[in-house]
Amino acid sequence: MVRNWKVRSSRLVGISVAFFFLVLPMLAAGPAVSMEIVGRVPRVLILYPYDERIAATTEAGEAVRNRLREGTGGKVDIFSEFLDLTRFPEKAHVEKMAHFLTDKYRNRRPDVVIALSDESASFIATHRDTVAPGARIVTTGLSRSTAENIGLPGDVFGVFNKDDIVKTLEMARSLQPKARHLFIIGGSADLDRAWLATARADLAVLAKNYDTTYLENLTIDEFVERAARFPPDSIVLALTIFKDSTGRNFIPREALRQIAATASAPIYGPYPTYIDHGIVGGNMVTFESLGLAVADLALDAIAGKPIVNVDAAPIYIADARQLKRWGLSESDLPAGTVQWFREKTLWEEHWPAVLTTLAVIAAQGVVIAGLLVERRRRRAAELELRVRLLELVHLNQSATAGALTASIAHELNQPLGAIRSNAEAGEMLLRGETPDLNLIKQILVDIKDDDQRAGDIITRLRGLLKKRSEIDWQEFDLNEVISSAIKILRPEAERRNIIVSSKGAMEELRVRADRVHIQQVILNLATNAMDAMLDVAATERRLVFQTRLTKESKVELSISDTGCGIPCEQLVGIFDPFYTTKPTGTGLGLSIARMIVETYAGKIWADNRPDGGAVIRFNLPLVQSGCVT
Repeated sequence: MVRNWKVRSSRLVGISVAFFFLVLPMLAAGPAVSMEIVGRVPRVLILYPYDERIAATTEAGEAVRNRLREGTGGKVDIFSEFLDLTRFPEKAHVEKMAHFLTDKYRNRRPDVVIALSDESASFIATHRDTVAPGARIVTTGLSRSTAENIGLPGDVFGVFNKDDIVKTLEMARSLQPKARHLFIIGGSADLDRAWLATARADLAVLAKNYDTTYLENLTIDEFVERAARFPPDSIVLALTIFKDSTGRNFIPREALRQIAATASAPIYGPYPTYIDHGIVGGNMVTFESLGLAVADLALDAIAGKPIVNVDAAPIYIADARQLKRWGLSESDLPAGTVQWFREKTLWEEHWPAVLTTLAVIAAQGVVIAGLLVERRRRRAAELELRVRLLELVHLNQSATAGALTASIAHELNQPLGAIRSNAEAGEMLLRGETPDLNLIKQILVDIKDDDQRAGDIITRLRGLLKKRSEIDWQEFDLNEVISSAIKILRPEAERRNIIVSSKGAMEELRVRADRVHIQQVILNLATNAMDAMLDVAATERRLVFQTRLTKESKVELSISDTGCGIPCEQLVGIFDPFYTTKPTGTGLGLSIARMIVETYAGKIWADNRPDGGAVIRFNLPLVQSGCVT
């Protein structure tokens, strides 16, 4: 019967083998028959019970053809006949078809006949001696009970399935536990009525739990109209509609499509061909699997091997789109249900790419974590280096102050001595009978000025000796720092008969750094320059500070002397730690200067003057690049 068939959905590829068949003890194990085929390839006749429009048998037949060609390496003749027994069940038509096939295959007798469904099996069992004498017969698309009812001979074997409408209803009950109504739909053809009779018998117990209605003997329009008025809490089972009450012929799944389009409740059915035509699902056997299995029986028959009956294993199949349409939860599906048209999750569809992406992200996470650790370590190292730099700068400042002690003391003594002299003069004036008040007033002004001068000297010395725990970032005019450094150096320069001068840019040269640190660089470079002129005649000793703006938005300060210069091979190395040409030098002054300049994104280098002496230059970025002209 057609209810044993379905059309394979393209979504089924690859799953039919997974649930294929359960091999049970055979009902009758026929003797092994040896088929001797000499001088030709074997012939196989496939009998379809209906016309070519019925998708179920068409799919099974295609599966048979593919497996036969595969199993024989293409060395097989396959013939097909469509008996069309549903629309033409009359005995006269059946007899004419038998005569036709007898004449047609008189000179090409089939070696094996594959009968699809009980109608085809009954036909060939009755007419085998004329249509295919001596052929092995295998069948599928019917149940064991149907095979017994139509009286199949014992040497006809097949792949049998059982239509279990009860399991389909149980699936519906799982998905719709609150349903109160049950509708069973069937057509008016003999096969439709047989299906309805089977359903009444099989569902007799479960139907008592519902308000049950059998919809039969209706026109297709009446089916559609009734479907639109199903109560929402209804379960609908669709069997087959080969004919409606007017005698109009239908392909069952096409009739179901019309009904499902207007249905107000979910519909279930026993055939995979109904999937994609409106049903939620059901318990069913795929027709592709039936075709593959019966083809294997045919191949064994061709090879002369013993063949046995096989029971097909039905499975639960559901349409994921219909589950979503009716708001049914897939978690309520029976265990092992196969979902067709289910949208794959990102993981299911792209798991290699997802794994690769996760691996890359994990690797990146490890790298980032490592970089963060390294960054923290680097920052700690930079902080430690900065602390050490500050300590070195302070030590260098103290050394510089120590070297300039004599000059600073001499410079400080001048205002202090002037204050004393003025104070004594004022005291003498006050002892007179008529003190000159204007002169005393001038003396007090001089004392005040000298005091301010002494205070400035002490302030500069204190700045030189002040210890810092961190960098004091400031924006300042480099010209001011140069002037302050010259004031500190001038007493020592005068003591050594060195002429100090400055020239260059007159506008503000604003840089961002620690003012004291830049001052220390200038003092280091200047004291080295003054030391370099010890052996030069007193009249030739000149220390020149010069500034200029560069095109790279930087300010450059050069400090030049008239000493003996620096050997060319030592121009680069003089900034290395512990490099010195002085007998008592530490070799840290220029090294510290370089560290300070580079800390503030600057650069320092040394050259020799064409007319003798050395020049050391360093640059720093300007705060505003618009200063460059």
